[in-house]
Amino acid sequence: MGRGKIEIKRIENLSNRQVTYSKRRNGIIKKAKEITVLCDAQVSLIIFASSGKMHDYCSPSTTLPDILEKYHKQSGKRLWDAKHENLSNEIDRMKKENDNMQIELRHLRGEDITSLNYKELMVLEQGLENGLAGIRDKEMEYYRQKKKEEKELEEDNKRLNFIMQMQQQEEMGKRQQEMAMEDHHHHQQQQHHHHVMETNGGGGGYHPHHSQHRAAAAAVNYNNGGGNNSNNVNSQMPFSFRVQPIQPNLHERI
Repeated sequence: MGRGKIEIKRIENLSNRQVTYSKRRNGIIKKAKEITVLCDAQVSLIIFASSGKMHDYCSPSTTLPDILEKYHKQSGKRLWDAKHENLSNEIDRMKKENDNMQIELRHLRGEDITSLNYKELMVLEQGLENGLAGIRDKEMEYYRQKKKEEKELEEDNKRLNFIMQMQQQEEMGKRQQEMAMEDHHHHQQQQHHHHVMETNGGGGGYHPHHSQHRAAAAAVNYNNGGGNNSNNVNSQMPFSFRVQPIQPNLHERI
């Protein structure tokens, strides 16, 4: 008894639907691999489940972008809108420009120049000379900038040295002023001390001014009649110490 034909319609049961999807997907991918090997065909397969999950397969001898590019050329159908087409053209242009720049860079380094003709070599030489002149101008600009910075540093150094010297001179002036004030104060203290000693009679000490003052006072006292006291003093002194009056020698005058 043969198998009955399965009706092709959406499977309502979610669990049965997922099981069926997994089996059929694996079967389709298996068939794609077989036809790739058996028939040397280029196969690209993309499958999206109802949940949104994607599964794909592409023959090892190609890639999905290559398959899509071939489809676009052979079918004539536009896979991208005008915006994406312009973007693709811009990418191609930038790739070509980058390739040309890489070639020019190799030429500037002296590489791959055997294929260049005389005119191309002259253009290359002119470009190198212009580049060398630009480099020299940049070097001179850098040198001038460094000299300017060096001069500014020297000016700053001179200004700082001048400020330090002024500060040192100011500090020395302050110290000299303080020392002068201290000497003046010490001198005033000494004068005050001498004045106190003179006022108090020397405080028992000897001072030449005091002796002169006493001698002068004694002379004044003697002239004012104080000499009468000498008799009393002589009377009290021993005989051997008494002062005898001096008489003029009459014989010498005759």
